[in-house]
Amino acid sequence: MSLRINQNIDAFNSYRNLSVTQGQMSKSLEKLSSGFRINRAADDAAGLAISEGLRSQVGGLKVASRNAQDGISVVQTAEGALTEVHSVLQRLRDLAVQGSNDSNNAEARANIKTEADSLVKELGRIGKSTNFNGTELLDGSAGTMHFQVGADGDANSRISVDLSGANVKSIADTLSAPATGATMDVVTPTAVTGAMTFTTRSTVGTSNVDTTVTTANLGAAGTYKTVGALADALNKDANFSKTLNASVSKDNQLVVTAKDGAAVYGGNTAGTHAAAGTGAAVSAAVVAGPGTGLDFSTADASQASIKTIEAQISKVSTARAGLGAMQNRLEHTINNLNVAVENLSASESRIRDTDMAQEMMSFTRSQILSQAGTAMLAQANQAPQGVLSLLR
Repeated sequence: MSLRINQNIDAFNSYRNLSVTQGQMSKSLEKLSSGFRINRAADDAAGLAISEGLRSQVGGLKVASRNAQDGISVVQTAEGALTEVHSVLQRLRDLAVQGSNDSNNAEARANIKTEADSLVKELGRIGKSTNFNGTELLDGSAGTMHFQVGADGDANSRISVDLSGANVKSIADTLSAPATGATMDVVTPTAVTGAMTFTTRSTVGTSNVDTTVTTANLGAAGTYKTVGALADALNKDANFSKTLNASVSKDNQLVVTAKDGAAVYGGNTAGTHAAAGTGAAVSAAVVAGPGTGLDFSTADASQASIKTIEAQISKVSTARAGLGAMQNRLEHTINNLNVAVENLSASESRIRDTDMAQEMMSFTRSQILSQAGTAMLAQANQAPQGVLSLLR
């Protein structure tokens, strides 16, 4: 053994091993404190690439699961509204069955029609007002809605829900009678004064039956501030409400219809549109609606209405069945997505997460080796001191 002081090979060796041990201990501390086995690409380049791909897929599947939940909410909103539509249609059918009995007099049939017309209007309101996040669901405008229920961009990652069969607005239009009333502008409601006169014309066989309806004095000018207030006053008038009904259109026009479906004209000449009174413009025919309406005027007409209503009930039943099946499908989709998220997360964890027990063993080993290496480095640094004894 030679004694050299310029190059302390033992110290170099001890220092090199100590540096390696300190690096391993530092990495173990990082993994133990972060919980990740891979904290940078250098830790495991291939593992990082694989785990990032799995992480992207897991994140996409989690969002897809929420999308499917939103799809269920849309379906439930539509189907819930159709539940009430079914109830309304069943009540309409009951009224049609009641009207099919010859024990009803004219007044009873008029009452049946009043309730039926109100129910049909409610169907129209449901069709126009049912929406999800601003999207109308039951007025035919939604069409087919697509829900992203997968993490990828292919066609198999989407589920389509067809809402075209759940068109309540179309059902309401079908059951609505063609409009036969009169519409008129009331530019200045405060100008309305005195009585108003309307005429109706209905056809019995080949003959026209004309009826003139004159209201009581509606009051002095300035009595009414809005068209709605005027309509309310007309409906409270005994002569008017016996055969006519007043309402306000979306264009703020006064609309007058006959309870028996007859044509309505302003003024006292049937077949000729004129002003009904002071403050009202010349009347005009209401644009006919798309439906054929429900007729309860006779037992035979009521029986025909039963078949019309039953056809609409069948449409709603088919639509509800389709929505129910779609909800079941989306629920199974969510279950499948949750299983996939669980398994993919486990795969990512095996690649990326730290095995705490194993890493703690490595850290303890490195810690002991670090302490031993430090001691040996100190001993190696003391070895050249032996040369001094030769110089005495």
